[in-house]
Amino acid sequence: GLLSTLGSLRWRLLCPVPAAECFSQSFLLSIVFFSSVLSPACKDLVAATRDRKLNTFVQVSVVHPAEHVLTRYSSTEIVEGTRDPLFLTGVTFPPEYPICEETKIKLAVYDVKDKSQDTVRTSVLPDHKEQRADVGRSFLGCATFRVGDLVKSKEQQLTLTLRTSDGGKTVGTIEVNLVKMGEIEDGEADHVTTDAQDQKCALVRECTAPEGMSGKDNLPLLNAVLKNPICKLYRFPTSDNKWMQIREQMAESALSFHVPRELISLHIKEDMRRNQELKELGELAPHWDNMRKNVIAHCDQMMSLYQDTLAELGKHTGSSFKSSCSKGEKTLEFIPINLHLQRMHVHSPRLKDAVYDVVTVGAPAAHCQGFKNGGLRKLLTKFEAERRNTGYQCIYYSPENTAKAKEVLSNINHLQPLISSHADLLLNSASQRSPDSLKSSLKMLSEKTELFVHAFKDQLVRSALLALYTARPGCVLKKPLAAPDGAEERGDSQRQERPAPLRRQDSIPHHSEYDEEEWDRVWANVGKSLNCVIAMVDRLLEKDSSSSKAGENAPSPADRQMPHEGDWYEQLYPLVLTLKDCMAEVVTRAKQSMTFVLLQELACGLPQCLMLTLRRDIVFSQALAGLVCGFIIKLHTGLHDQGFLQQLHTVGLLVQYEGLLSTYSEEAGMLEDMAVGISDLQKVMFKIIEAKSEDFLPIITGRREHYVIEVQLPAKMFELLPQEIKEGKLLRMYPVLFNVGINEQQTLAERFGDTTLQENINQENFELLKEYYKLFTEKMPPDCLPHFQEQNDLKGLLENLHQNIQAKKRKNVEIMWLAAMICRKLNGIRFTCCKSAKDRTSMSVTLEQCSILRDEHQLHKDFFIRALDCMRSRQTQGALNESDDPETGCLTDNKPTSRHFYPVALLLVSSHLLVVWLILSLALLLAKYQ
Repeated sequence: GLLSTLGSLRWRLLCPVPAAECFSQSFLLSIVFFSSVLSPACKDLVAATRDRKLNTFVQVSVVHPAEHVLTRYSSTEIVEGTRDPLFLTGVTFPPEYPICEETKIKLAVYDVKDKSQDTVRTSVLPDHKEQRADVGRSFLGCATFRVGDLVKSKEQQLTLTLRTSDGGKTVGTIEVNLVKMGEIEDGEADHVTTDAQDQKCALVRECTAPEGMSGKDNLPLLNAVLKNPICKLYRFPTSDNKWMQIREQMAESALSFHVPRELISLHIKEDMRRNQELKELGELAPHWDNMRKNVIAHCDQMMSLYQDTLAELGKHTGSSFKSSCSKGEKTLEFIPINLHLQRMHVHSPRLKDAVYDVVTVGAPAAHCQGFKNGGLRKLLTKFEAERRNTGYQCIYYSPENTAKAKEVLSNINHLQPLISSHADLLLNSASQRSPDSLKSSLKMLSEKTELFVHAFKDQLVRSALLALYTARPGCVLKKPLAAPDGAEERGDSQRQERPAPLRRQDSIPHHSEYDEEEWDRVWANVGKSLNCVIAMVDRLLEKDSSSSKAGENAPSPADRQMPHEGDWYEQLYPLVLTLKDCMAEVVTRAKQSMTFVLLQELACGLPQCLMLTLRRDIVFSQALAGLVCGFIIKLHTGLHDQGFLQQLHTVGLLVQYEGLLSTYSEEAGMLEDMAVGISDLQKVMFKIIEAKSEDFLPIITGRREHYVIEVQLPAKMFELLPQEIKEGKLLRMYPVLFNVGINEQQTLAERFGDTTLQENINQENFELLKEYYKLFTEKMPPDCLPHFQEQNDLKGLLENLHQNIQAKKRKNVEIMWLAAMICRKLNGIRFTCCKSAKDRTSMSVTLEQCSILRDEHQLHKDFFIRALDCMRSRQTQGALNESDDPETGCLTDNKPTSRHFYPVALLLVSSHLLVVWLILSLALLLAKYQ
């Protein structure tokens, strides 16, 4: 069976809590059971017929003394072909599960007649009577014991007799051991065998609170990010016949809802600020004023949608992740699908311990918006072409100019209050006559003012001011002039006094009476005012220094011009006030001009422009939630690795996404959404700060196209960081996406469709990967990273990856393996995505884990398939049915296990059969609609 990695494992945590009568004595027993594993084994089982070979499993149920209700809890895997099965799956209880001495555990043994048709169930629903015999399996016997008897027994081991349901016939014995987690016997691998050859396999133990996530070494940072951890323990033999221990962990992320809520709040504030700026644009001619009113009305509708979504998310109290069956829910469209951490901790007898993390998440896509017209990649290209070529009644600005306008507005909103604050500090220092404080305040004021002045040193501001001037009422263009050579906007339209219908304006019209030098004078006045302030401070400090010396010389002419009475404050105040006035004038003009640019962007494509913005926000929200989760986990793992920390602030981190989407039908649209969402992550920066409270959730600031994620660390962890990071240096991410469709739909795309989208995405992201590798090799020494070996190793892997991308081979999984290997060697963050982060994702993750064990930790070659089967087995998860899986959102009885037998997949065995099937399907459709 498939390892339904995301969502289903946590179902065993959802057990009913009994009455509080036994709670007083349950705490210590919970600790004992939490750190131990119940390991069952049967002997001398009796079959219904003498010649039959048994295929058995054990179902574990709990009877709480206060309720006297039988609750199914878990199941082992199925062991085939033996009457003395040694079960490789252990059972543990979470620390919060109420266990007392009087709690009873019932072990029921079943014989499975046909393993492929079996539907082993575990359920949290109470069952007051013996489970009915299901088709395909039969009840053999059961045994019950008290928890207190097992804990107090010698060597914590019980041997129980299995009896039939009426309590009469004996059908064998079952042995229960309470094994401490982490214990691993010494010795050769071939010593651990059973009578049946099929049972020579890895030891699997399950727990619900892995070390490092919920143990004594757990840090508050991980507690804030990860929820409901699940752990499985394996023991595999190495090539030299030693045992290695593997701890496989999976946890949900609390950031699935936290990051989207923070992001939507920022969107609402940004949109409210934009609407207010549009209203403050001043008086406009009727044509432009009607355009502004229309834009504000549409923006208010979109803002109301964001507010409603945020309100609904605020009411959410259920699971900490969104299951795949909820991907169509409108209120959850900003939430990533099945965001989980998959971690493998390897302990080898002769090799250094290693941890491998993969973040698994559904492909970031706007499922509620649909994919009828494609995804973001196609929609944005089409929209931009329509804006450029269709006659709109507005001025065309390129996406680069629009982004520049947003950046200028952001700089204004950020720098203006800072400059005002530093100016006030300067006056406060002057009033105190503190030379050191005055110098420091002047330095900060100068730096911020220079940044402020530099922000407006752009031709876009000047041209937008002219465009805004022509949009004022009563503006008449006496003679239209062509835009200067080399200007981006070119056109031939002109404004008229009467609000007649306008043709598209591809250029900024020239007005003969408009003084283009006026903006230069206003802009330059800020710098001149600052120079006056600097000169006055220098004079004040010079005079203060000279007056403190005995026998000072005659005052200089400059000093004679200064008033000899009055304090520093009185002399600086007029100059500072002039600086503020000049800055306010610049801010007013620049804000209005840049807001006018944004007005053109919105007006040129209503309502499609806002719908594309919404779609992009949805996709970006899902992608960002995964990125923040991956970054925090990576930071926690590499906190003691000086090479990693140096790489973090010197180069930045590589973030590699492995996509498994096909390029057929709706999944092609999902891939287009995903490609744009991951590309948008390039504009995200991280900043690590020291936490001031017990809340360690990340803080998001910024605006669209420029976000800063502030990751909060406890004081002890913050002290481990390099000084550059402590001082607030922004940390860059380099996201890359490599996609290889692997399902049956990709076969259809390769035979009858088009795979150009996948090829283009892989080629584009390979170029990004090469740029990161070049930057990495230029700035980082080769010996600073544990995974960074020789230069030729990575160079060879990159060349091999490039060859595989160029080869255009069908379902070339080498691309995924090579990209993942390069990412691990470069200390990057790994993501694996498919449509819902379930089947394809779990198959990829388990294959990658076993490949790592084989290539890096000497897994015995004969055990590769067995290890893979063990990790993928649904039986080790309690064998939940599709109907019992919380990830599917339903809980029903008598529903067979879902098996993925796709008709098309069967027909693909023969291309001729496929053609016949397609022709018949087409004929049936035509007959139906006729």
